[in-house]
Amino acid sequence: QVQLVESGGGLVQPGGSLRLSCTASGFPFRIYAMSWYRQAPGLERELVASISSFGFGAGTNYADSVKGRFTISRDDAKNSVLLQMNSLKPEDTAVYYCNVRRQGNMIWGQGTQVTVSA
Repeated sequence: QVQLVESGGGLVQPGGSLRLSCTASGFPFRIYAMSWYRQAPGLERELVASISSFGFGAGTNYADSVKGRFTISRDDAKNSVLLQMNSLKPEDTAVYYCNVRRQGNMIWGQGTQVTVSA
């Protein structure tokens, strides 16, 4: 059974940092690109960052709104993908979801809440 479990969300002040972690199971993690999405209240879910497999150079992509502040990385030995978030802004407040696209299906974790507020 494919499973994605996120952790690391919470409440942080503007300018602060958080690190999100997603642990995967049930599929050969190392050969799949992984992504982080987020969804704020009343808005559509949006792609935040993605990372390809090491077989494709572990290339990364970021939404313009987070470039220079967020860093995605992966640890294939631990079947995990991380999202380091620095210089957080109130507009980063959202539920953050780990994602893998496998066999044509978008698979999601349960999400972790990130709230940026003074």
